[in-house]
Amino acid sequence: MRRRLPAAALVLLAGAAALLAQPAPPGPPVGGSIRGRVELRREPSLHGTRPSVSDLGTSAPPDAPDRRRTVVYLEEAPRGAFEEANRARAVMDQRNESFVPFVLAVQAGTTVDFPNSDRTYHNVFSLSKTKRFDLGRYARGGSKSVRFDRPGVVRVFCDIHSHMSAYILVFAHRYFATTDLEGRYRIDNVPPGTYTVVAWNDGQPRQSRPVRVADAGGVVELDFALP
Repeated sequence: MRRRLPAAALVLLAGAAALLAQPAPPGPPVGGSIRGRVELRREPSLHGTRPSVSDLGTSAPPDAPDRRRTVVYLEEAPRGAFEEANRARAVMDQRNESFVPFVLAVQAGTTVDFPNSDRTYHNVFSLSKTKRFDLGRYARGGSKSVRFDRPGVVRVFCDIHSHMSAYILVFAHRYFATTDLEGRYRIDNVPPGTYTVVAWNDGQPRQSRPVRVADAGGVVELDFALP
């Protein structure tokens, strides 16, 4: 015959189980943060369009509302930043005959989905050395994907609509951020150290500035003003 535990022992066991089930308290921060604002002192250009004879006499292409977004990143990543495998997914939509977002920053190993939200066909392709692909034509509601394994800049076009273009920036590390529509950005979990931070906009790096992250958990303010 089994012996029944006293009621007091059962209460103690239940309390211990409840303590074990609780999540462990968060540990100390492993890095600091770099945050700030990027000011654009000019209007973004529309140099990204591909010229076509059929475009002559047509109306101007629609401008994407997020062309003012800037990608801010560490020029050289901290040691150990390349050890984590990344199997994330991201989305570059096709909407109103524009790629949305106009610039997409991802880590190497990310798969990007290209859904078609327009009523017309699209054909997404790139001739970039970093990643060359051609997804072929597909209709509204369809979606195709590409995995980006190498770091670099990928220029994206539509074979049907010559005014459609976008950028995908592929990084070998995770220390990058894209500004919001007000130009603000934040890069978290940066190990203490001295770095060069680059602001990339409208197809090329525009400005770089040194910064030092002194303490884990600290926040460093770093603003950019791009001509």
